[in-house]
Amino acid sequence: MTSSRRPRSLEIEGVTHGSAPIPMGARVGNMIFTSGISGKDPRTGQLAEGAQAQAFHAFDNLRRLLESGGATMADVGQVTVLTADEALREVVNTEWLRHFPDPNDRPARHTTVQALRGGALLQLLAIAAVPDNG
Repeated sequence: MTSSRRPRSLEIEGVTHGSAPIPMGARVGNMIFTSGISGKDPRTGQLAEGAQAQAFHAFDNLRRLLESGGATMADVGQVTVLTADEALREVVNTEWLRHFPDPNDRPARHTTVQALRGGALLQLLAIAAVPDNG
């Protein structure tokens, strides 16, 4: 039996978890939950060089994933930022302010420092609510 329901698993073309059987995100009902969104450049499939480039691509990859599930950055309710170093907070804030410029219209955020694999300097985890028309 086939279903007209949209797939639960969400992917970003050019950005994957490699051979791990983990989708980049999942849509359940009107909610989108992401896996760790890294700073991979979708054109190359490789992690971008440097913190600024990784932050740029991580936020752009988040935006693209949300769009694939019917949402936008405006629908994000919470973001967890994992950084390899406390000093990267300002790099993250630059992209944060680019995507969420209105201080009265930002999602909740928590940033933590932890060891990340494969040369990643940061990762994003997000939860978004898809609007009724999504």
